[in-house]
Amino acid sequence: MEISRVRSGKEFKEFIRLPWRIYDGDPNWVPPLIWMVKEKLDRKKHPFFGHAEAEYFIALDNRRQAVGRIAAIVDRRHNEIHRDRTGFFGLFECIKDEDTAAALFEAAGTWLKGKGLEAVRGPVNLSMNDECGLLIEGFDLPPVFMMPYNPPYYIDLLEKNAFFKARDLFAFLMDTSHGVSPKVREIVDRLRSSNEFSFRQPKRNELLEEALRIMEIYNQGWSNNWGFVPWTEAEMVHMAGMLIRLADLNIVLFAEHKGRTVGFAAALPNFNEILPRLNGKLFPLGIFKFLVLKRRIKGIRAIVFGVLPEYMRTGLAYLLYDEFEKAITARNYEWGELSWELEDNQAINRFAASIGAAVYKKYRIYEKNI
Repeated sequence: MEISRVRSGKEFKEFIRLPWRIYDGDPNWVPPLIWMVKEKLDRKKHPFFGHAEAEYFIALDNRRQAVGRIAAIVDRRHNEIHRDRTGFFGLFECIKDEDTAAALFEAAGTWLKGKGLEAVRGPVNLSMNDECGLLIEGFDLPPVFMMPYNPPYYIDLLEKNAFFKARDLFAFLMDTSHGVSPKVREIVDRLRSSNEFSFRQPKRNELLEEALRIMEIYNQGWSNNWGFVPWTEAEMVHMAGMLIRLADLNIVLFAEHKGRTVGFAAALPNFNEILPRLNGKLFPLGIFKFLVLKRRIKGIRAIVFGVLPEYMRTGLAYLLYDEFEKAITARNYEWGELSWELEDNQAINRFAASIGAAVYKKYRIYEKNI
């Protein structure tokens, strides 16, 4: 078995296509869209690499067949903001073999140590603003769109390589049968009758400006969270440009107060319900199948939800969610996942419980010294 840095186009293709081999026969695995994976990993074009660098490693068996992969990541903004020397690993996939996993972690750790770092944390694909965490509970259901999935044996592969828990992440499930507490209903009714806040969907002729409004609120509202690294303008523009090809703008909502945008809620249809039919290929012909199949999607993923810090104690979050849910049900979606949330973010976890959501999946971010 050999660990090789990804250099050739053939190796890059093997790196991307490895999950198809790892998850062959797993009914809960959802093939990612290959164009999205390629965009994420493009070190020359993706704006994440304006403040980061990464090395991709692939494990080859004696038949030169890929049996594992890992990305080692240096996020300079993370280390500047948190004043530590932490690197990251992500995109980890591996056959059920401890030696292969150990060799991959060793390769990533050695590369990061050569960059002057002292610890490694992950999985993150490629940052805390992206897919992250190892699934540790909730293997009985497929993941929702842009959330990770892995076999249970990955837990052992990490823990036998001296990784320990850094933080757990929660995914909350909600369907149309949920209820809210009387206190929440009272807050919503009071704020609605006051006419103090208004709500709107994105302006289609100002999508770039709308993305930057989301960035401003997101960067302020999440600034105190563990591991948080603010979006750069280039990253937000890139993300918006990518997702606008898939988004349902009817389930994106802004809250305004006296003409100022002070909160937002954004969801994506759960494309994972239809992606198995595409097997990773959207272009050129898969797009037609996608457009037909997406009408059958019943779930959503609420990916970002928040208000400016000065509005956090006003009850606006409850009113915003109430309006958000109305927009979702008006589009005939039947259930949703709120994800992901830090286990120690008590405010958001209490909020989720108060609106009838329940934790149904858990993910873990691991760490170890190098």
